[in-house]
Amino acid sequence: MPVLAKFYGIVIRMFRVRGMPARFHAIYHDAEIVVEIAPLRVVQGNVPARITQLVLAWARTHQSELLAAWGALLHSRKPATIGPLD
Repeated sequence: MPVLAKFYGIVIRMFRVRGMPARFHAIYHDAEIVVEIAPLRVVQGNVPARITQLVLAWARTHQSELLAAWGALLHSRKPATIGPLD
């Protein structure tokens, strides 16, 4: 699962699953959430509320890049890395 970004101890990863909508995983220590990209929402998992807020703020800023990364994976290409939360 490629790493797209790292910030504040959060690791953002993405992998393609056939039939699933565009999504990414945000891992913080031993906790994880799965975030759908469009619409932007947490669909699975649990991390501290502050971490969820940071991840969603980052995803709003980089939503087009996340969709491009998903498209790359759909075509079996390595997605580009995405900058951290500013």
